[in-house]
Amino acid sequence: MTKALRCILAWLALLPSLPVAGSTLELADTATSAGLSPHLAYRHDASLSDRPGDAWRRVDRGEFAPLPGGKDAFGFQSGAFWFHATIVNRNAGEQRWLLVQEYPLSDRIEMFLRYPDGRMVRHVGGDHVPFAARSVRYRHPNVLVDLPVDTPVQLLVRVESESSMQVPLHLYTQTAFTEVSRDAQLAMGLYYGILLALFFYNLVLWLSLRDASYFWYLCHITAFGLVLFTLNGLGFEYLWPDSPWMADHMVPISICLALVAMLQFARTFLELPQRAPKLNAGTVGLIMFFLVFGVASIWLPYRISTPVASRAVLVGVLWIVLATIHVLRRGYTPARLLLLAWSMFLLGTAIFTLLAFGALPKNFATEYGVQIGSALEMLLLSIALGYRYAQLRNENQRITTEANRQLERNVALRTQELRQALSQLEEAHVKLQDSSRRDALTGLYNRSYFHEGFDRLLAECRDARRPLSLLMVDLDHFKSINDRHGHLVGDDCLRWAARRIGRALRPHDALLARFGGEEFVVVLPDHDLRAAVAVAEDVRRALIAEHWESEGTRLEISASIGVHTIAPDASDDIDDALDTADKALYAAKANGRDCVRTSITAA
Repeated sequence: MTKALRCILAWLALLPSLPVAGSTLELADTATSAGLSPHLAYRHDASLSDRPGDAWRRVDRGEFAPLPGGKDAFGFQSGAFWFHATIVNRNAGEQRWLLVQEYPLSDRIEMFLRYPDGRMVRHVGGDHVPFAARSVRYRHPNVLVDLPVDTPVQLLVRVESESSMQVPLHLYTQTAFTEVSRDAQLAMGLYYGILLALFFYNLVLWLSLRDASYFWYLCHITAFGLVLFTLNGLGFEYLWPDSPWMADHMVPISICLALVAMLQFARTFLELPQRAPKLNAGTVGLIMFFLVFGVASIWLPYRISTPVASRAVLVGVLWIVLATIHVLRRGYTPARLLLLAWSMFLLGTAIFTLLAFGALPKNFATEYGVQIGSALEMLLLSIALGYRYAQLRNENQRITTEANRQLERNVALRTQELRQALSQLEEAHVKLQDSSRRDALTGLYNRSYFHEGFDRLLAECRDARRPLSLLMVDLDHFKSINDRHGHLVGDDCLRWAARRIGRALRPHDALLARFGGEEFVVVLPDHDLRAAVAVAEDVRRALIAEHWESEGTRLEISASIGVHTIAPDASDDIDDALDTADKALYAAKANGRDCVRTSITAA
């Protein structure tokens, strides 16, 4: 029987059991590696009810679906995930391949290979299985699989984990894997080499200077190095290869230790007890929380402790960034480098956290973003410590040589800082005052400010014996937009309408405010009834002049407008004017909407 005939018969034997949703991965005759994600079909077994036999039957019935968007990261999920692919090896020189799951923290991985002759092979991996079970001593779970030439082999993988569900499966020849792992180990070695160099350099400085900042910096390097040692799978490989409990619980515990060291270093470096007592109290509170949570992580389930700890990293770093900005604004210049350092760390941590929750694809930048960010952060922190020490030394020398002039200089400096602080406070007050007058959604003036502005404009017009007109604008059928398309679309519609009305009113020196819901109110000084009606028509036409579009939704937006004019000698107050304009608005709605009615026609 020829080789081609054997291949055809093998395909025919396998044909009834091929999955509908998956695709076949063909390893070319020159291939040395291949990613399985584009060819995987999957099923989420949330109830943990399926056994291998059940899964195979679901594959045969086509119940597996392609990976959503080709993504092999699902974030933190309960239950188990099943994956299926068919592999055909065309490389006659390589019949033994290494199947690698390039994520080190999965709890349990079961791999089943089904051959056309009915033979079934099962492999088990993950960090709930002793490290020695791996075919190659490497931080990522891996197993050697036989892939005969021109023979379709079905692969079924079951992954159950309380960690982030990331399943980047990859096939390598043993030579290709050696090259890839060598490059990865080189990168990891460089990273930990940088950490060790920074550790011993600053250890010498701490022993010489006895500065508490250096001590907590050393704690930070050690604790965060342990975090990454754990997350990269190196802890399971070198420190606790036979302890699944340590493999699980050291992730949240090491994260809490790192956060305690980070926060305490920030307290010391920024001198928060003296410079910002309230921020210092908040920092101490966070330190106590992470200490308690770290102890609680010994008993808490991994699926609870690790997501909380992962999010807590962002909270802790953001708090440090805010404290650094606060101290920097108060003139503490060493905080500049500290702010840059924490920004690098925050960026790397955010990338890692988003990857863990499945929000970012897995690539070199996302997988090693936390290493890159933390290496830059620790290097910048070391520079910041040196800068801080140099600044303190220079300050002491300056005090010694300029003791007679120091008091006068300090008075001038503090006076300048006080003026700057007062100027910044005044600007902030102006911004806050303006913000309190604005509607958060549309950016228009709010109802409270409208009352103030109306009273002022009405008084000015009465003094000058000039008319003042009021427009009540209500978007037609707005409730149906919210009901049909959702409030986010409705909010976008309100912003669009506010911009269109504002442009139409620009030549008229009008006061425009959002009155509430989909209602807007306009005050037109120096406009009699005829002029106000003309402006109202401009507003109405501006809304229907073009269709509003948002997220694929295209609608025609119209408005009903009520107009009321207050004569100079009239005794109307704001409530009277609003009530009259509102009646005109209801007359416009009763007349079929998308029209303008005045208080005279309404009466």
